Amino acid sequence: MVIVIANFLDMQSRMGVNIITMKKQRRTVDPKVQTLREQGVLNHHPERVNDPLFLEKEFFDARDVVQVKYEMVRRVETEGESVTAASAAFGFSRPSFYQTQSTLRQDGLPGLIPKKRGPRSGHKLREEVVDFMESARAADRSLSVSDLASQVAKRFGVEVHRRTIERALRKREKKRLLAPESSSTKGPLL
Repeated sequence: MVIVIANFLDMQSRMGVNIITMKKQRRTVDPKVQTLREQGVLNHHPERVNDPLFLEKEFFDARDVVQVKYEMVRRVETEGESVTAASAAFGFSRPSFYQTQSTLRQDGLPGLIPKKRGPRSGHKLREEVVDFMESARAADRSLSVSDLASQVAKRFGVEVHRRTIERALRKREKKRLLAPESSSTKGPLL
């Protein structure tokens, strides 16, 4: 935080007035940290790494989670350090060590890059479910989104929120509008 003091002379009372304002100071982001963050390999707890190499040598960067995990496994496999000691020195738990070791053996170095968690796409609304909703809506234009949700639950055994249905149908409609005109002659669904 930067404090700025400005002196002004009040002409009517001929008194000096100090105006104090506080401005937020912009933090300069280290370009390497920014790159690590963008690539998804920023170690969120570099302070937990207390291995001498990472504390003494500039080449070793505790902010790079791939480098930290690789060195942790390498220390055990090539230097014979115990899993407990290596895990503690590199800021990970023993189960994390074994997971990292397994991933490294199976996938190599690229396997150490963290992957996004959770579903990768709409996992409830498979193509066949959206096809069903489209045809049901086309057959009966007065069918509400809640009615569609009920029909999907009965037919596919999947509970789907009405907003999810609206988004899926809108997305399908948008695809149809962007596709060449010869591919479809259906009108809008929503």
